[in-house]
Amino acid sequence: MFKHEKQLFHPVAVEKPNPQYAALLQEQLGGANGELKAAMQYMSQSFRIKDPEIKDLFLDIAAEELGHLEMIGQTINLLNGHDLGVEKVPAGEIQTHVQLGLNPGLINASGYSWTADYVTVTGDLCADLLANIASEQRAKVVYEYLYRQIEDKKVRETIDFLLNREEAHNAMFREAFNKVQDSGSNRDFGTTEAARKYFNMSTPSPGGNQFAKTDVTPPSFK
Repeated sequence: MFKHEKQLFHPVAVEKPNPQYAALLQEQLGGANGELKAAMQYMSQSFRIKDPEIKDLFLDIAAEELGHLEMIGQTINLLNGHDLGVEKVPAGEIQTHVQLGLNPGLINASGYSWTADYVTVTGDLCADLLANIASEQRAKVVYEYLYRQIEDKKVRETIDFLLNREEAHNAMFREAFNKVQDSGSNRDFGTTEAARKYFNMSTPSPGGNQFAKTDVTPPSFK
């Protein structure tokens, strides 16, 4: 069961409307590394998790990502302003102005619809956790790109908050992986000598190449 609280996870504001910035932010609403993708991925993965602590972790982060989705949607809404004006978006999606009446849609910055194909679910906890770690890292990168291109100080405050929350989620998933890294596919396979060999196919290697060694020891996340 979910309950909607009538306040944003974190306040959002804009200095002034800017439809071009709104078009850019659509990537984190309906894009492959956006907030909806994260929420649906973590929630879907949680359905078969038996570890109660990790199941709660997935659901808690999924719920927070829905809160982030609301933040991004509201920011886009503020940036779009009140007047239709496709000429104000020289690059990016124009569906907001010609189909959606300025309503933030589940589309990315190019106007392509969100799809469940973005979501990764394997049923193997180790594989799903590694996918989530990668998802959070990719989301951070997209937010960093947006931060560099959006000069609205208020929007940058929102992006900075969300970027740091992605790092928090990344750290939580890394910690969870440390707990279960010897289970599932990591227990059943990858246990023979072949799993610990590195083949140097790029000789001569750079001096002191840490990867050019006979034995490979998978490190834990710090």
